[in-house]
Amino acid sequence: MVAMTPQYAPRYAVVTGAGSGIGAATARALAAEGFHVFCAARRLDRITEVAEEIGGTAVVCDVTDADSVTALAEAVGPVVHVVVNNAGGAFGNDTVEEADPEQWKQMYDVNVVGLQRVVTAFLPALRASGDGLVVTIGSVAGRVAYEKGGGYVAAKHGARAVMNTLRLELCGEPIRISEVAPGMVHTPEFSLVRMGGDQGAADAVYAGVDEPLLAEDIADVVAWIATRPSHVNIDELVVRPRAQAAAHKVHRTKS
Repeated sequence: MVAMTPQYAPRYAVVTGAGSGIGAATARALAAEGFHVFCAARRLDRITEVAEEIGGTAVVCDVTDADSVTALAEAVGPVVHVVVNNAGGAFGNDTVEEADPEQWKQMYDVNVVGLQRVVTAFLPALRASGDGLVVTIGSVAGRVAYEKGGGYVAAKHGARAVMNTLRLELCGEPIRISEVAPGMVHTPEFSLVRMGGDQGAADAVYAGVDEPLLAEDIADVVAWIATRPSHVNIDELVVRPRAQAAAHKVHRTKS
């Protein structure tokens, strides 16, 4: 039997929001690179399915609940190499004047405060790895404002600010800080949730768009970042489909 040496030691990754979409695809991509992935999300049935598929571990976690995040960190253990902050979401599609403040609070809690909770909980384990990486799934909304996106734009700008601050605060430590900012990604739930369950409105977001990004495209980027040499930090990476030049500029074919 081969003795366990550092080069054969297991590498551990945590992915929040791993039950579907970008999170599930990222869990698969990291597992394909040899990581043991802890799949975290609120719905046990979904993360169990993903974890069983990739030989990972399912842990129920709500990033808006401090005790739940603490329990996740305890379940993962004293060492972790990669933490992917994917849990997030957009709620509502209203002007600033007409927006529901409660939805704005909800977006800030999951996209910004939830990010802080997860990072704080895992910093000791990331340090213990000697080669840690935090990747946050941001958005092009964290760079440019667009109409009817005020709350989400503000939350994703906030998430970007947290990551930039964290990179400064951890400079000199063996932890890399990266943000992946997708443009238009066609996932089953994102727009449906944002549109309050209105399937027609959700479908209209992608109508006429030739090949929007898929969850697997973003997962591929995360896996690439996670497999760079430890001295290479990909600070920020914006990914859009070819049909999208900016948040407000999307080519649509005429029906």
